[in-house]
Amino acid sequence: MTKADTKQHLETRLHPQPGSTSQATWRYAVAGLSASLVGLGLARFSYTPLIPALIAAKWFSASDVVYLGAANLAGYLAGALAARTAAAWTGAVRALRAMMLLATLSFFASSVPVSFTWFFAWRFLSGLTGGIIMVLAASVILPHTSPARRGIVGGVIFAGVGLGVAASGTLVPLLLQQGLQQAWYGLGALSALLTFASWWNWPTEAKGDAAPSPHQGKHHRASTAARALLVQYGLNAVALVPHMVFIVDFVARGLGQGIAAGSRYWVLYGLGAIVGPLVTGHVGDRSGFGPALRAAFLVEAAAVLLPTVSAAPLSLIVSSVVVGSFTPGIVPLVLGRIHELVPHATEQQRAIWSHATTSFALFQAAAAYGFSWIYAQTGGDYLVLFGLGGGAVVLALAIDLGLALTMRKA
Repeated sequence: MTKADTKQHLETRLHPQPGSTSQATWRYAVAGLSASLVGLGLARFSYTPLIPALIAAKWFSASDVVYLGAANLAGYLAGALAARTAAAWTGAVRALRAMMLLATLSFFASSVPVSFTWFFAWRFLSGLTGGIIMVLAASVILPHTSPARRGIVGGVIFAGVGLGVAASGTLVPLLLQQGLQQAWYGLGALSALLTFASWWNWPTEAKGDAAPSPHQGKHHRASTAARALLVQYGLNAVALVPHMVFIVDFVARGLGQGIAAGSRYWVLYGLGAIVGPLVTGHVGDRSGFGPALRAAFLVEAAAVLLPTVSAAPLSLIVSSVVVGSFTPGIVPLVLGRIHELVPHATEQQRAIWSHATTSFALFQAAAAYGFSWIYAQTGGDYLVLFGLGGGAVVLALAIDLGLALTMRKA
């Protein structure tokens, strides 16, 4: 091996090129998983099991706690909108590190109930970190991943969301045994550990190729499909809301089985959320992301609608696990589909993904408030909510099929 060959070999090892399938790719994926666990998993889902403790400790009233939960959702939307600007100012990797630090700080800051405004601000900032991480993490890592592995790598990145759901039902109750303030300290310490462990494992950012396609017809079709994908992703967010918000209450009060039984279905939901993105990412790699996304909409529709047909334990188990799996599992499929629609254009991919995340956040917020209103107006009819959620994802599937037929005729 000549000196030049040796130098090139070392550079390749130290700075893997986009599309590399080396061990470095998996280090990048684990860094992404850590970011999604901190900014999306812990920062969002750990709040739910803390709510009773916040009320019992008289930190806040029951009504105030609801508004504090909404602050995270509003912050997530703001983060999705601000992500590309943050990346342009500081670089995407620096922005990701900063958001993990900010999320960590928010846990420690929340351990002191200074005032409602103080807590609201930190809950908003924790949501902001999640929105920015959702947009930037995968767009930094996937350009360094071979097309054949983008689905499974994306699945690893967003498995952190599922781990956060699981932690909300297991780790947080254990921390609360030491006290409410100590629970916030524990979450902050875990976040700090993940931030430190991932700090040097992010890749060097690939330069985006924002040049338009020379094939104008293909570019137009990709743009049409991308716009449709934004709507489909938003409708998918609507479909997830009945389980995310109401499944525990449906089992506990709607079916009269009690809180303990409802909590068991939430644990199943969390287990599905851990495995889901790994499975969907692998399927996308094997079959293509367009067909995989279409199949996902069909399976998800059946799972969301299942409680309207049967409230038997087996039906609710299947429904909870499958819908839980698609909560983060839809993400690698949509990301992979974006890469199929606009290949070799990193900045354009990041822009579409940013718009998709914003669409998801808007539709999810509207559905959360809208379904709560419908629930009140119908006297607590949970089945109407599951029916509306299932209808939303059926509409997403219909849009996909209709677009496919239109493109074929064109």
